Amino acid sequence: MPATPPDALLFIAPGCPHCPVVLQALSEMVKHGDIGRLEVVNVAAHPEQAATLGVRAAPWTRLGPFELEGAQTPQELRRWTELAGSADGITRYLEQLLRDGQLARAEQQLARHPDWLAQLLPLLTRADTPMQVRVGVGALIEDQAGSAQLQALVPALGELSRAADHSVRADACHYLGLSGSAEAVPFLRVRLEDESSEVREIAAESLEMLGM
Repeated sequence: MPATPPDALLFIAPGCPHCPVVLQALSEMVKHGDIGRLEVVNVAAHPEQAATLGVRAAPWTRLGPFELEGAQTPQELRRWTELAGSADGITRYLEQLLRDGQLARAEQQLARHPDWLAQLLPLLTRADTPMQVRVGVGALIEDQAGSAQLQALVPALGELSRAADHSVRADACHYLGLSGSAEAVPFLRVRLEDESSEVREIAAESLEMLGM
């Protein structure tokens, strides 16, 4: 469990068949101290609050920083509660959004939490990361081209540019170029001698992008 139990916010709607299940599960978690506080809002009574948070359907749950749409089992709610407040939890949450095809929601979350960008990098190194997720990670990082958040990741991307997997090296070189940072140049110059022609080509393109 996180050091400090996360708070929860739940939107329910009249006639919703799944809302009572989620409400009961969250209430039990409050009783056991797994959740610090539970706020329940009826969408019909407060549509303006739902609109502010982009709630389109009930149940809608926020556990710590994680926003969850639709029905959630008690086991799923407990899992996200346990992951709240951890870097790995953020990685898993962003991965789940991309698995579910919710790129726009992932973009919204990164806009609210720019520091979450770093938590995308582990998804590049996992052999079991689905292609859909990898494509989504690429889109999210490309949206940050030239940003301070991406420039701060240059050292980490530099490490990835030395990974054993050539596809990871290639991705890292691409993102190093997008950073717009001169600090990326030494990492990219090394990759001009890479054993992979793809990595060499991307490193050269990234250096050209950086004006080198």
